[in-house]
Amino acid sequence: MEFKFAHNNINVLDLEKSMAFYEKALGLKEVRRKEASDGSFILVYLGDGSSAHQLELTWLRDWDRPYNLGDNEFHIAFTVDDYEKAHEHHKQMDCIVFENPSMGIYFIADPDNYWLEILPQNR
Repeated sequence: MEFKFAHNNINVLDLEKSMAFYEKALGLKEVRRKEASDGSFILVYLGDGSSAHQLELTWLRDWDRPYNLGDNEFHIAFTVDDYEKAHEHHKQMDCIVFENPSMGIYFIADPDNYWLEILPQNR
């Protein structure tokens, strides 16, 4: 028996704003979408164009408040081939929320305050 990662899911309050953030911050693009026939939800799957793993953004029509992320002690990690350029890009976007220079990593936050770890590719 062999298991492989398929996707991670996060729920978002403003689907268009989240999609724009993920494209600008990380270059993720929509690869597929599922919409409920009654309009109650939309699932958008984002991909990086090179791996099979996807990020599923779930928008719920009737959800009207920010998601409770608890202590926000979870994250999704991304590697990048040009760490310094990425850091400058995210600094300009003003989305860096935590840096650990001694470990060579930093975190950015999306519009719903999910944390995303940025790692150098050859770490």
